[in-house]
Amino acid sequence: MAGYGKQREPIDLIIAKGKKHLTKDEIEKRKKSEINVDDYKNVKPPSYLNTKQKKEFTELAEKLVNIGIMSELDEDCLARYLIAKENYLKFTKLLNSAIKNKASNEYKHDAEMQKVFSVDIEAYLTHQDRAFKQCNACADKLGLTITSRCRLQVPQAPEKPKENKFSKFNVV
Repeated sequence: MAGYGKQREPIDLIIAKGKKHLTKDEIEKRKKSEINVDDYKNVKPPSYLNTKQKKEFTELAEKLVNIGIMSELDEDCLARYLIAKENYLKFTKLLNSAIKNKASNEYKHDAEMQKVFSVDIEAYLTHQDRAFKQCNACADKLGLTITSRCRLQVPQAPEKPKENKFSKFNVV
């Protein structure tokens, strides 16, 4: 597996870790060679999000752009994360309500109602689990979890080939 060495880390991450001592020239050279993420002004919430989701989108997008890991290419992933998060919270609320109703004294002796609540609970658990998995997958891709940030690598610009000192001699 030649050519598959350790992935190159962004210079800001190397500096933050403080484990490698680089000269100012080396730092400047690395910064110039790294790909910069598009400006935040290009990132906007998709039209299919509701008002609350658009507000949260804007807040999260600004943070992600500021740390250099989001561009307009990631808009849909962030939108899917927010939709899945909202669905997860909705099913969690329904699940809590169904559990509370099943346990309430009002329905304790009504076997029919207990069955209804059990079916509801199973359905809500299934939907909650599905929404959680979708939410978590998007969060992982966007660097919104601790573990995903730890392994996050900002894409790097390809290194320019060094000039061959013998190229000035036109030898064929």
